[in-house]
Amino acid sequence: MNKKEPKRIESVAITDMSSEGKGIARLDGKVHFVCHAVPGDVADILVYRSKKNYSEANIERLITTSTLRISPVCDYFGLCGGCKWQHVDYKSQLAFKEKTVSDALTRIGKLGELKINPIIGADDIYEYRNKLEFGFTNRKWLTEEEIKSSEQFDRNGVGFHVPESFSGVIDIHKCHLQGGLSNQIRNSIRTYALKNGLTFFNLKEQVGFLRNLMIRTSSLGETLLLLAVAEDNKKDIENLMHHIISEFPGINSLQYVINTKRNDTIFDLTPQVFFGKDHIMEKLGKYYFKINPKSFFQTNTEQAEKLYAVTKKFAALKPTDVVYDLYTGVGSVALYVSEDCKSVTGIEMVEEAIKDAKQTAIDNRVNNCTFYAGDVKNILNEEFAAKHGKPDVVITDPPRAGMHEHVVRTLLQLEAPKIVYVSCNPASQARDLELLSEKYKVTTVQPVDMFPQTTHIENVVSLERI
Repeated sequence: MNKKEPKRIESVAITDMSSEGKGIARLDGKVHFVCHAVPGDVADILVYRSKKNYSEANIERLITTSTLRISPVCDYFGLCGGCKWQHVDYKSQLAFKEKTVSDALTRIGKLGELKINPIIGADDIYEYRNKLEFGFTNRKWLTEEEIKSSEQFDRNGVGFHVPESFSGVIDIHKCHLQGGLSNQIRNSIRTYALKNGLTFFNLKEQVGFLRNLMIRTSSLGETLLLLAVAEDNKKDIENLMHHIISEFPGINSLQYVINTKRNDTIFDLTPQVFFGKDHIMEKLGKYYFKINPKSFFQTNTEQAEKLYAVTKKFAALKPTDVVYDLYTGVGSVALYVSEDCKSVTGIEMVEEAIKDAKQTAIDNRVNNCTFYAGDVKNILNEEFAAKHGKPDVVITDPPRAGMHEHVVRTLLQLEAPKIVYVSCNPASQARDLELLSEKYKVTTVQPVDMFPQTTHIENVVSLERI
């Protein structure tokens, strides 16, 4: 098939939704994944990628509109990949996410029929993120209409990277994912930069002054801004910093970092505080956290508290319990459950996160939490358990890839009476649960929606030793 001439298929009925957020149609023994399609749609589609058993396609013409469809609120929907489900009503989003969890546990985990609690939805389905990062570009992404137009466009912009594009950045004037001063700050910096001739970064050529912008907010009303620049131009940095703080005097922490590397990561760089503190404060439950530019922290504070409450409920802790918190991050879950047990021992690979966890425990006067930096598969073993006591409860919240098989085998050896498994990826969670089924049974399943308008889902599973 000629890639320049996509295959057209007429009157295709969309009958299901994939875990990646694409509509599914089944025709002639082949599955078609259709971007921005919704179950109930009937559409003519254009296949842009075809394999033996499946294809990927776009909607050319919508013939029948699904009753699940709504109008997206964002001007960039369909171009920006951040909110794939803005065209789906929220009740249906939750239903699709429940199905994702159910399918993973039954098909991948082979766990049979399980009772899954109704998903815990969000009260705020927009402006819920406490952290966003934006990229500057001197070659902003143009729409098809702009490309066809004879008009000359200013190509400087600041916004989000285009999905599946190395250097493409969409110039975003209003993002609905973060409230507070976020949009005003970003737009003010763009206006100032254009007026004063500051150069925007070119990712391919690695040239330009303005590179990245991070905005963090907290439920306590505090704001942190980190600007990454690619040139050590003190005059331009100071002038821009003075402009920001004069326009937004309520900012609690204004920082910058000079990044001349070929990647955008700042974890090996030292941010400089221009104004205010080097952190902002956040609160989860009764515990306070210092959040700096490098902090690992849940990006939806309100839903994180619901997630942790479920985790704590599933753990059903007793004052004599020894708890292990695997992949502890900054120790937020460890601290959240610490008052209900004898001790909590957290393990996390990222050393910076463990430093934050230790300091947060001190700041909150929690003295029954111990934290270790290192790979869980290397630290968690029989000797570790002999030193800290065999766990009564294990809480594990691994990255998307799930737990290393060695960690699963160690858990089977330790035989803790209870495991609470928190996951952002039901597929890898289901794989691990199948391995754990050798000695454990699933007792309760609770999905939690952390990220409305997206396909992402958190799932908490309670396991008891057989």
